[in-house]
Amino acid sequence: MIDETNKQDPVGDQQTTETPEDLGDVETITEEEAPPESESETLQQKLDATQDQLMRVAAEFENYKKRMERERSKLLKYAGENILRDLLSTLDNLDRAVEQGNAEVEDTAKKLQSMLEGIELTRKGLVSTLERYGVEPLTAIGLMFNPDEHDALTMEASDETPANHVLREFAKGYRFKDRVLRHAQVVVSSGPGKAA
Repeated sequence: MIDETNKQDPVGDQQTTETPEDLGDVETITEEEAPPESESETLQQKLDATQDQLMRVAAEFENYKKRMERERSKLLKYAGENILRDLLSTLDNLDRAVEQGNAEVEDTAKKLQSMLEGIELTRKGLVSTLERYGVEPLTAIGLMFNPDEHDALTMEASDETPANHVLREFAKGYRFKDRVLRHAQVVVSSGPGKAA
């Protein structure tokens, strides 16, 4: 029986010694596999970071396209603004000519009448052209002074028009779509008995 015990002890020792060797082999295999896993994880992280950057660049480009489209549509909407502003001085000249034609009726009546009719027709044609393009006159007389639409040239006392209301217009103001193209040049009432 002693021999059997001795035989079992070396076998137990061998098993004990073999087990750590096996575990050592397993650890070695795990260590050998660990670097490829960490390398693939690193590559995956780099890939994710690159995809994230790519998505950000794509989003920025999309925002840029939208901003450019908004600016382009804004430019198209107001493309004729400068031309129309230049045409307004012609309209003012026609208005002055009509006033002059109405003032002198007695002397060369027929000549003046035909000139006046021509000027009026020209004015109507110009007004209809401006209206087609979205230009409309601003109303000012009798309204409260609005610095967004009116330029006050002077103030005058008036018993009929309340203070800070437009008394007269020197030049009409005009709006182009939703913008003021030109402010109306006006005389503002300072109220009854007050002089400017």
